Amino acid sequence: MIARLTLIIAFVWVAWRGVPAAAYDWHLPAGVTPPKVPADNPMSAAKVALGRRLFYDADLSLDGTTACATCHEQGRGFTDGNATHPGIGDVQGLRNVMGLANVAYFDPLTWADSTRHRLEQQAVMPLTNTHPVEMGMHGKMTVLVGRLQSDTCYRQMFAAAFPKDAITVANTVKAIASFERTMLSFDSPFDRYQRGDANAITPFAKAGMVSFFGKAGCAACHSGVNFTDLDYHNIGTGNPHDEGLETVTGRTMDKNRFRTPSLRNVAITAPYLHNGSAKTLEAAIRAHVGGDSNMAQIIPRGDVAELIAFLETITDRTFVTNPSLSLPQTACGKPF
Repeated sequence: MIARLTLIIAFVWVAWRGVPAAAYDWHLPAGVTPPKVPADNPMSAAKVALGRRLFYDADLSLDGTTACATCHEQGRGFTDGNATHPGIGDVQGLRNVMGLANVAYFDPLTWADSTRHRLEQQAVMPLTNTHPVEMGMHGKMTVLVGRLQSDTCYRQMFAAAFPKDAITVANTVKAIASFERTMLSFDSPFDRYQRGDANAITPFAKAGMVSFFGKAGCAACHSGVNFTDLDYHNIGTGNPHDEGLETVTGRTMDKNRFRTPSLRNVAITAPYLHNGSAKTLEAAIRAHVGGDSNMAQIIPRGDVAELIAFLETITDRTFVTNPSLSLPQTACGKPF
């Protein structure tokens, strides 16, 4: 049974059209295919270093209080532990912060916007969003560019990353996207089990794995190496304040449909669901009882415990402590 499950969860990559990225050293385990990158934004160490600094820089927000990392904390799998995160001025957020593990492989990228296919497209949205406001830079991009141009170190880093271009908004989001593509997570106990370490997960977790890919029906949506089919579903957790995919498409059939989130690092990314309404993994599992969910049956408590044990094996502790993804300590040879 477990051998057949290994075939079911074989590495099937869903990637948008791009170019092979073999020239960049991704530091991936053997057998893992590198993500594709857009032809107009090839990877480079200089670009990743710049993107990393930008990701952690609160000066990208209008009032200097909010960085990308404010909502995407490494120790929480690049989520933040809140149901939703407020923007500048404590403007209430709309949706739960998604984790960024292996985001380079995702398309579409967000809970309910089927038009966002590239990280470069997505990276600009927190800067400029108005519904809700996040970083407050809508109509203020000249302010952002001016701040970056006034920083000697940023001028050096942009010149290294984009030798033929000036400091621009487009290059800013290209650098952030490049850094985000390095957020790779393939060293969870389950990954090690898949690579042949039979003792990497417990018998109890293995029972949960059998249930996950079998009678519980989880893998109907949480499929593939990143445990997401990257499609939109209605599991009965909608609310009148957020109509999901319908907001973008205008189609009634898309009401309350949200993209299947990845389950990578799920043990440390609570709360769950698009609105953060499930505080625990058990609550999230039991929320799958409506809409077009395949888990409408009542799952016995013992089966839920097994499922949770399996889900905990998808958490990669090396990912959340990887120093190359953390706040940089220096920039241009000086303390950051």
